Amino acid sequence: MTSGGYDPNQNPQGGYGQPYPQGQPQYGQQPQYGQQQPQYGQDPYGQQQPQQYGQQQPQYGQQPQYGQDPYGQQPQQQYGQQPQYNQDPYGQPQYAQQQGYGAGGFGGAQPGELWPRFAARLIDSLIAGIPAGIITLFLGAAIGGGFVANIVTTAVSGILVLGYFVGMETTQGATLGKKILGLRVVAPGGAAKIDPVTSLKRNVFLAANAVYCLGNLVAFGLGIYIAVTIEQDPNKQGWHDKFAGGTQVVKG
Repeated sequence: MTSGGYDPNQNPQGGYGQPYPQGQPQYGQQPQYGQQQPQYGQDPYGQQQPQQYGQQQPQYGQQPQYGQDPYGQQPQQQYGQQPQYNQDPYGQPQYAQQQGYGAGGFGGAQPGELWPRFAARLIDSLIAGIPAGIITLFLGAAIGGGFVANIVTTAVSGILVLGYFVGMETTQGATLGKKILGLRVVAPGGAAKIDPVTSLKRNVFLAANAVYCLGNLVAFGLGIYIAVTIEQDPNKQGWHDKFAGGTQVVKG
């Protein structure tokens, strides 16, 4: 027992009045041989390091897998890496194709609009109507006029005009009026040449002109109905086009 109340026999480890804590290395002391080294991320005094939320710490010496973030986070896209086809870099799908107004014509051609087709019809009416009028004039005079002559000349005029449209479409692919305005008639399925039967079906409404007196009114009413159906159809196909199996007037 020494003076001051300090007994070195009771406190052999040092510290005045308080022993050193057991099991903890002193400052500057190296671990003994065979003693387990602290793992990566572990406190040397045995205390567990706090782990961040959602992160997984890798073990010391363990390599992260290929393409995996060492802290468990989702890998970011590498610089210069292109996203997959039709895939947005932010995970949203892309539309492969934008749908425009209406569908295109056969072979990618643009459908003919209503007013150019109407103008082409007027031009063709003059081209076909003037010669037909001259022919029926002489024919009526030869018959001697009268009611019978009117019936005959009306029928002949209607047949001549109808023959003009069918003949031009089957041989040239378009009437003269359509050619002037840059239009052409395409057969069903996109065939380049239209056959006579199909052309006759799409122009059959003109046959009403061959009927005396009321025929012109019927043909005029059918023409208005065809114009309405052309305007309402996305492919600009009128009633007469669908009746013919799917013909179409396109640009070019």
